[in-house]
Amino acid sequence: MTFLVELKGMNAAVRAVIRMGIYVGAKVYFIHEGYQGMVDGGENIKEAKWESVSSVLQMGGTVIGSARCSEFRTREGRLKAALHLVQRGITNLCVIGGDGSLTGANLFREEWSGLLEELVQQGEIEEEAASTYSALHIVGMVGSIDNDFCGTDMTIGTDSALHRIIEVVDAIMTTAQSHQRTFVLEVMGRHCGYLALVSALACGADWVLIPEMPPDDGWEEKMCRKLSETRSRGSRLNIIIVAEGATDKHGTTITSDYVKDLVVRCMGFDTRVTILGHVQRGGTPSAFDRILASRMGVEAVLALLGASPSTEACVVSLCGNQAVRLPLMECVQMTQEVQKAMDERKFEEAVKLRGRSFENNLKTYKLLAHRKPESQLPHSSFNVAVLNVGAPAAGMNAAVRSAVRVGISEGHKMFAVYDGFEGFYNGQIKAVKWADVGGWTGQGGSLLGTKRTLPGKHLDKIAEQMRKHNINALLVIGGFEALESLLQLHEARLHFEEFCVPLCMLPATISNNVPGTDLTIGADTALNAIVETCDRIKQSASGTKRRVFIIETMGGFCGYLASMAGLASGADAAYVYEEPFDIRDLQSNVEHLTEKMKTSIQRGLVLRNENSNKNYTTDFIYQLYTEEGKGVFDCRKNVLGHMQQGGAPSPFDRNFGTKISAKAMQWISRKLKESYRQGEGRVFTSAEDTACLLGMRRRALVFQPVVQLKDDTDFVHRIPKEQWWLKLRPLMKILAKYKTSYDISDSGQLEHVVRNQSKESEASTI
Repeated sequence: MTFLVELKGMNAAVRAVIRMGIYVGAKVYFIHEGYQGMVDGGENIKEAKWESVSSVLQMGGTVIGSARCSEFRTREGRLKAALHLVQRGITNLCVIGGDGSLTGANLFREEWSGLLEELVQQGEIEEEAASTYSALHIVGMVGSIDNDFCGTDMTIGTDSALHRIIEVVDAIMTTAQSHQRTFVLEVMGRHCGYLALVSALACGADWVLIPEMPPDDGWEEKMCRKLSETRSRGSRLNIIIVAEGATDKHGTTITSDYVKDLVVRCMGFDTRVTILGHVQRGGTPSAFDRILASRMGVEAVLALLGASPSTEACVVSLCGNQAVRLPLMECVQMTQEVQKAMDERKFEEAVKLRGRSFENNLKTYKLLAHRKPESQLPHSSFNVAVLNVGAPAAGMNAAVRSAVRVGISEGHKMFAVYDGFEGFYNGQIKAVKWADVGGWTGQGGSLLGTKRTLPGKHLDKIAEQMRKHNINALLVIGGFEALESLLQLHEARLHFEEFCVPLCMLPATISNNVPGTDLTIGADTALNAIVETCDRIKQSASGTKRRVFIIETMGGFCGYLASMAGLASGADAAYVYEEPFDIRDLQSNVEHLTEKMKTSIQRGLVLRNENSNKNYTTDFIYQLYTEEGKGVFDCRKNVLGHMQQGGAPSPFDRNFGTKISAKAMQWISRKLKESYRQGEGRVFTSAEDTACLLGMRRRALVFQPVVQLKDDTDFVHRIPKEQWWLKLRPLMKILAKYKTSYDISDSGQLEHVVRNQSKESEASTI
């Protein structure tokens, strides 16, 4: 079997396709300069070796080039391309690009038999060759920073572009705060406002302008009034984000310069414009993009392996946290329907066609950015408290901000509890207003303070504070300690009526060790910190031949960070508690690295989770590798420590924390209404389903009663009994050239594009 890769995206995807293809015994080619290289043939199409894609994970753009090709749009050009493929026996095509590239690939597939007949008639190929290579199979992966392709929650490259934007926004906010300035930022998105919208959510922008939702007439006055209100509440800066394709209701383009001139003219504010341009396309890929591209690349190879002559072209996509396969042309047609709806000024329809993820982002932004007048707020007498528990995690502050603002929008009085349950029983409780959480989205750590103290020994004092402040619901944001806390509060309902109120937990910990959710707030930021450090460490050895680095990560007994960082940084091994290992495994890994070092590969990377084994410590592994690798490679070790907990939250964690917190507050509002006893004038509920954890499970955001999670939990080691990412560990080994088996039970089956998912099944990864 033979594959060809035509790239317009991520090197991680190319690496995964090539290495997985070689692993399954295929001859793999990649093509230089996209379709142009396929049309030109010759040296543009080369067989790929395992080492061809070494050290490309951390590189942005594409190492094999990409180019637009007008000739491929003609039948003559496709005829040349077909000849060049048949000459090399290529019958499987993996295309990474946007809807134009994928549409071209599907047309090529549909014409394939006719093209071969024509080549036979021209005497370019023999009839036997035409018969042997009679079917062309196509699998697509979507590479686009705009995230403008329907059928997938995230396209390869989008998260990295968001990282570039947020880095700039964070830097700009510091200077804007110092000088009391307004900044207008223009981001890419000629036809899709995803980058602008998610950036606005991730930085708490005052105003955003996107192509899918042009502002109503008179928007200029409304925007200026909003900026004025923000300043009057004590803010020293304003951020306005404009997508390059933004227009008003009449189709008139809204430029960043127009917005700047408007603010200067009407408000007199010192205003600056920053156009990010192609900065958004460059830089090092994020950890999310590397893992996404690697997963999609392997899924693409599996799809091609299972293809038959009757199999239609498909695209591998991401739905929630699940890899899926969708008919390519269904996705392309829906993507084109979005543009058609926008051209016809049917903007609400365009937003719906973008998918539930986009629609949810837009609703959440409107809810958080635009405060309703007091007269328009629902009248509620409920008091809701929010607190952080456990170790700090990036994204906690975004979740608190979202909870406070959505709670106020729902008509509740919001209270902040400082220093976790320790602060709770000491009475460190304060009413918090809309403006009090302004600017919190991009702050790392926990501005409320957080402690690991559990409520169990202080239930009476906490109940007293609940009575004193008339707390009707609790939102607890934290890691494993938060789960244990909610279980203790639920059990205490038998003795304290104060805890018979809606209780909700949002999982937030860098370790990603909470049962009931695939992902936790903070894990993505920590993962990026580890991967960035691994990149730097490997680069430090660029002038040194044959060096292996042993790196220790955090995570307690959970190996998520070590495993995912290993996949994202191209590690040779990652030792974790969940996958026991012994001295024979260590010796095997040393021998494997020794063999690799005899090729052109000169650097090795080994990760170890801090509690993977009490005897095989980081020092032990370092000394073992040093001794056994004598004469072949030398070793260095690094313990990353608490740098994994620090730093500004990633765009993913800001957005994930913001959206699940908003969803949690809406759930709390529903439960408050359901459990309010009119005759007694109080909230009372002891039902299991009113003490829940909100987590992402595969494709959905799900509220799960915490008592039902007890059986899924290893309380001794503070990890879930089953963890989804363990199925990805063989993928890391395969890509590191180990012989191992790969579980394909979770591989996507061909599905159809769902136009209108119900809200209960909705999940968004970012």
